[in-house]
Amino acid sequence: MSEISLLEPSFADAIAAIEQANELTLSRRVHLICSLRQIAKALNRPLESIAARWVAVAHQVNRLHHAGSGVEWKTLANHKSNAKAALLWFRKDHALPLRGAPLRPEWQQLRVQLVDRSRRAKLSGLLRHCSMKGIDPLDVDETVLDGYMRYRAETTALAAGAMARRAIARAWNSCLVAIKGWPPQRLTEPPLRSREGPRWEDFPDQLRTDIDTYLMMLSKARRSPTGKRLRPCKPSTIRTRRTELVSFAKKAVRLGIPIGDLSSLAALLNPDIVERVLDDRWRKDGDEPKAFTIDLAKKLVSMARFLGCLDEAGLERLDDMRANLEQYRHGGMTPKNLQLIRQVLNDEVWGRVVNCPKALMRRARSLKNQAPVKAAITAQIAVAIAILTVAPVRASNLTAIRLDENLIKPGGPQSPYWLVFPNYDVKNRVDLDFPLDDYLTELIDEYVHDFRPDLVRGSNDNALFPGKTGGSKDAHLFGTQITDRIKKATGLRITIHQFRHAAAAIYLKHRPGEYETVRRLLGHRSIRTTTNFYCGLETIHATRLFDEIVRQHLTFEPETV
Repeated sequence: MSEISLLEPSFADAIAAIEQANELTLSRRVHLICSLRQIAKALNRPLESIAARWVAVAHQVNRLHHAGSGVEWKTLANHKSNAKAALLWFRKDHALPLRGAPLRPEWQQLRVQLVDRSRRAKLSGLLRHCSMKGIDPLDVDETVLDGYMRYRAETTALAAGAMARRAIARAWNSCLVAIKGWPPQRLTEPPLRSREGPRWEDFPDQLRTDIDTYLMMLSKARRSPTGKRLRPCKPSTIRTRRTELVSFAKKAVRLGIPIGDLSSLAALLNPDIVERVLDDRWRKDGDEPKAFTIDLAKKLVSMARFLGCLDEAGLERLDDMRANLEQYRHGGMTPKNLQLIRQVLNDEVWGRVVNCPKALMRRARSLKNQAPVKAAITAQIAVAIAILTVAPVRASNLTAIRLDENLIKPGGPQSPYWLVFPNYDVKNRVDLDFPLDDYLTELIDEYVHDFRPDLVRGSNDNALFPGKTGGSKDAHLFGTQITDRIKKATGLRITIHQFRHAAAAIYLKHRPGEYETVRRLLGHRSIRTTTNFYCGLETIHATRLFDEIVRQHLTFEPETV
């Protein structure tokens, strides 16, 4: 892929102009230039690659967090303000439009006719891009739109996916009728996913009934073909499985399978149909199938075996497809989780997370008198974060903690807490025990005695984290609150579940190879699960150790003047 270059002035151009601006005082020039450089450094981008236009960078700049930028919040706020002032001065002083690059006459003539604000908003970027590239309006086609979407993705914070492309193409096509003299060529509008293929109601009744019956079976306790007792699936799992089956059926029809041939679930699982759908997905995935395609094959085999709707030869064909895809499965964590791990392995970043509860509790104390409920929620989040840093349990267990049941003081009222979960309350049916230290015990006691009463509202419910309507707090809501508070305080975005990955990474950083301890910490039933997830972290630790070994032989000689 060729490197994208800006089609308009950059931060570097703005700095050069400010350096020559005699109308600005020396002090003002220094401050504006310093702030532009600091913002570029915080964005981790070269000056030459950032557009010198505030509306183009405002979204990215406003998302910068002082903790990740290595400065105090007030310093970063000043840099943001100065950068904005510098860019607004630069655009005005050089007679440049506030939004985008200047337009050539032929494109300006088209833009002035865009009186509809919605069309103008969607098409202005494309018009300016084509103008700066010297593209004639009559030459705009799919290749030109491809180039613009790529430029938009790499140099702006604007959306550049299928939805954005569809909106631009639709706005362009609507101008063919609405505006006289608009270029006559149409642009292809990517179809809406929901409109791809027939409606679900158009499929045979027996297929829809079979799928509903299968999903009903998943919602109840059952036994596998080998006799193993299986627990009921969660409602979210059943919803996901339904979506996958409906999508699979629609994909089969789009590939040319007559809808009438999908007369039942057994017909849908016909190896010939499954093979066509999986091959199509693999082709779209690229050289290697993605995890979704691999998992889909695994689920289809499991479904066919559970229902017993195929003969032995058919099952064997499906299993061969699964095995062929399975060899491309990569162990370890997703790129998103690896990105998080790289952050939390930095002592400074993880230190900010660990100290976040102290700051939140101070905030809760300051709010106690004038806003008791807000203070209680802040303290609630502080305690949850503090627990997760030492006891990385799943969200369902965190929100279900109950006083005197899961949170106990086995040594008496003055002893530290223990956090315990019996195996029947844990996903993997493994007992969990976490002895908590004096610091966390004091934090929990303060929350329970001083803040929690404002949340239970006179109720005798023993949930540690009570919800608004009684019982335990909703796991999704609580997870969002925890993630948002940590992001605001530290600049790190981490979910409740990602605390588990962080715990494993940090422990293995200090105790390489001790997977059994990590297995017990996370409550995995099998050591294989632990090693499959976290063996890749050994590469990080190995490279760090090797770097330390190499650096031992590095000599530093004094510089000669």
